[in-house]
Amino acid sequence: MADTTFDRFPPPEDTGLAATWETRPGFIGWLSSVDHKEIGKRYLITAFAFLAIGGVEALIMRAQLARPDQTLLTPVEYNQLFTMHGVTMVFLYALPMLSGFSNYLWPLLLGSRDMAFPRLNAFSYWVFLASGVFIYSTFLIGQAPNAGWFNYVPLAGKEYDPGLNIDVYALGLIFLGVSTTVGAINFIVSLMRTRAPGMSINRMPILVWGTLTASVANLFAVPALSAACLLLWLDRTFGMHFYDPQAGGQPLLWQHLFWVFGHPWVYALVLPAMGIVSDALPTFCRRPLVGYTAVALATVTTMVVGFGVWVHHMFATGLPALALSFFGAASMIIAIPSAVSVFAWLGTIWVGRPVFKTPFLYFAGFIMLFVIGGVSGFMTAAVPLDWQLTDTYFVVAHLHYVLLGINVFPVIGGLYYWFPKMTGRMTSERLGQWSFWVSFIGFNLAFFPMHLSGLMGMPRRIYTYPSHMGWDTANLVTSIGSGVFAAGVLITLYNLAISRARGAPAGPNPWDAATLEWSVSSPPPAYNFRRIPIVASRHPLWEGRLEHGTGRSVLETDIALEHGRETLATTVLDAEADAILRMPEDSLAPLLLAAALSVGFAGLLVHLWWLACLGGALSALVGAAWLAPSPPPIPETETARV
Repeated sequence: MADTTFDRFPPPEDTGLAATWETRPGFIGWLSSVDHKEIGKRYLITAFAFLAIGGVEALIMRAQLARPDQTLLTPVEYNQLFTMHGVTMVFLYALPMLSGFSNYLWPLLLGSRDMAFPRLNAFSYWVFLASGVFIYSTFLIGQAPNAGWFNYVPLAGKEYDPGLNIDVYALGLIFLGVSTTVGAINFIVSLMRTRAPGMSINRMPILVWGTLTASVANLFAVPALSAACLLLWLDRTFGMHFYDPQAGGQPLLWQHLFWVFGHPWVYALVLPAMGIVSDALPTFCRRPLVGYTAVALATVTTMVVGFGVWVHHMFATGLPALALSFFGAASMIIAIPSAVSVFAWLGTIWVGRPVFKTPFLYFAGFIMLFVIGGVSGFMTAAVPLDWQLTDTYFVVAHLHYVLLGINVFPVIGGLYYWFPKMTGRMTSERLGQWSFWVSFIGFNLAFFPMHLSGLMGMPRRIYTYPSHMGWDTANLVTSIGSGVFAAGVLITLYNLAISRARGAPAGPNPWDAATLEWSVSSPPPAYNFRRIPIVASRHPLWEGRLEHGTGRSVLETDIALEHGRETLATTVLDAEADAILRMPEDSLAPLLLAAALSVGFAGLLVHLWWLACLGGALSALVGAAWLAPSPPPIPETETARV
């Protein structure tokens, strides 16, 4: 039997708290909102829009490659589509989508009222949106990035690519890195300071572990990419020679800097998605996750080892044999913590009582795709085999199983799982089942044959191929499968749209889940929790039935915090209450600062230095206004109330 403390509906909304926390009505109020739930939904919608754009680019490329000797696209057009598809899916969809989930869910999972820095949270979104528009802007003049999403030099140098194509790539990723960095800082501080009392680090949901690990990694990985892009832009703009071997530069420096970023980034895209599965899958198995501690440690270990495997992208570049053996071994070892998570999920299903709802199907399908992608990656960790497979479609197949299958399926499963919480409406189960099977069949039909194409010698990054090479059938099947997979995603979008309008009311906890976000109404009130909860276990809503330990979590505490926008600060390890944080009001400053930065980057792109200086000056002015001291707190009893 569930603890009746959590079976009842939450108390009626406190009108005073609602008036304090709700976003002001109107367009200006919408633009100035710093509500983490609103920002999370904006991330999700924008990232899904980029997914759709990247998917259309992929379908056009697959139409070109469906048959040999096609002329649907010219080589120039194909290179731009190929590059923008990769940039979109890797940079503009995958991590921002996961950031959307984490932005929406973290305060709800942690028992808080908002992120640690609400305005910085809004700023990270507006910069993400502005950088995406910035990168896509050169499509309008036919000069989109065109050297691949990896952008290897010397192909990306001024000598071989003199247009704006590569400049917008370099500056756009530096711009996007601002969003990623400030977002990572916000997640880390939010976890350290805004957890509910009692939520010690061994009680945090695995999604929190995954996003925390990815955020810490991004603080070290993103500067490597930003440095690489800055050096490239300086080479192209001012004639410097960082990558020019004739002047003492080193082209291989780009690959080292890019993959020092790139491989940890892969795990930053995977670990939060794995966290979604680790937290939501047990709900449909009717039991807690098997091996929680092992999974949490495996999450951290995966990222730590992930910083030591970047050279396995460079096995064919002529590096010393000792380096190849070290990084080959590390690339094999990293499979161990990933396997820990797989066995934990399988164990949870095996000893549980699975309920085959749509989210469960997506999570189960993800496990299969994760294994396939992991095995193909393990194969390429062997140096001799990697030499044979490098630059073939086998690597393309592995990349899509890892970055698309392991990201998209948990994301769509997570959308079906948390959609009732976000909207107060249930999705159509019939359409959900259709969407899964169409997507799952289409995905494997599209990407598994790429393994065969690669083993038969088909090189990647080609815009056409002659007939009678043995690749015709595999490419046709891949193109058909891509269309089927796209149809499955469209069914999901249709399901979400009609469910938002007329889905059945959800109630606070329609899945009978265990974590804190399901203890409040659906959708949650602006302030999340009327009173800050006190947590006594990892499964506060299942404590009555699990009967683990003697403590019980409490929702209706005396921690009201009703004097303005406030949330509770707790200690880092044991989450003991130690202060009250006064949260900032809504503000246009994040949007204005992102706009000012856009002006500056536009000036750098077109070499209008006065415009770049104007953007910098505007950024400084908005930043100064943002950081101006707020009115002093009411002296009343701010300290006494802690």
